[in-house]
Order: sequence, then structure tokens, then C-alpha cells
Amino acid sequence: MKALKHDPLDIVITGVGGQGNVLASQVLGRSLLAAGYEVTVGETYGLSQRGGSVMSQVRLSSGPVLGPLMPEHRATAIVSLEPLEALRVLGTYGHPGVIVITNDRPLRPLAVLAGEQAYPGAEELKATLASLCHRLYALPATEAALELGNHILANVVLLGALCALDLLPIGAAEVEAALGEMFPEKLMGPNRAALSKGAELITKG
Repeated sequence: MKALKHDPLDIVITGVGGQGNVLASQVLGRSLLAAGYEVTVGETYGLSQRGGSVMSQVRLSSGPVLGPLMPEHRATAIVSLEPLEALRVLGTYGHPGVIVITNDRPLRPLAVLAGEQAYPGAEELKATLASLCHRLYALPATEAALELGNHILANVVLLGALCALDLLPIGAAEVEAALGEMFPEKLMGPNRAALSKGAELITKG
């Protein structure tokens, strides 16, 4: 096994219900387990599973097995399927050294759609996120997923981006193997393409 570049390594994967962030954390957890690491995955849900906040924490360490919830302001990286969710999580788990990878496509909550609340402008939100972290990657994950045929691949695009950052002790090949255990081969073509697209987006970013 490779030594951890960050020990402990604490990854938050966040979004809203229905975006696939729980699946992404399960895939990442399986990948790390298969590679021989002790990994803990914890999940928290908002008031509504579909449309509400959903957050997973993936934790690993070379020491004792960690609890499922990381201490506040200790995340190594935050991966978000929705930009405002990235900001919300930064308030609790962020710090000046954290790396943020976020989908740049907003998913406006019902209160915003009803005109009761305002959603921040894209540039304002991006500037705020950048000011609160070490490095921000705001990626067009949904757009890339749609180009591959299905918006639900956005979570795999972001996993591909995470693997390309050299934070994890594993790479896209291990994540692809975990996906292969969960999906039939007929679905693996788009998933492989999504992983590659995520790495490509990081390179461009």
C-alpha cells in the first residue's frame, strides 16, 4: 500500500438528495477497502432525502480505525455536486488548507424557485468559495455528464477529478474496479468515460 500523503485523509462528498453523492462515497470506500486500507464511511441526510442536503464522510488513516464523523474544520478535500452545498459544508469542515472540487451547476431549492429566497450569482459564489479554501476546482460536471449521455454521471466525473489530484493513495483504475463490482459491464463504458472526463477537467482547471 502507498503511504498516505495526508494522514488522516478526510474527504467530504456532499450534494442534495438524488444527485448520487452517497453512491460516490460508497464507490470510493469500496475502492480504498479493496486496496487494503482501513476506511470509514459515514452519511448524514437533511430533512428531505430528495432535494435535501446529503453528506458523506470518507475517512482513512494509517493509525487506528477512525469514527464515521470527522472533527469540524478538518476536511482534506470537499467534493460537492452542488456549489451552494460546497459553501455550506465549508462553514463546518473547511479551513484555509482545504481543497474543494465542485460541480458548477446549481440546483436551486424549492424556496428559491418559489421566490422566497435568493440564490447567489455564479461568479459571486465562485469567488466566495475560492476565498475560503486553498484551491477551488469549479468543474462543469453536469455538462460533461450530459455530453456522455446522462446527467447522473456527474458524480463519477467528480470522482475522476478527485483521483487526478494526487490526494488519494489510489487512482482511477481502483475506482473503476469498484464501479465494475456494482454495475453490469453494459453500463461501464459511460462510467469509464466519466472518470476520464473528470481527470481531463482537472487538467484544464
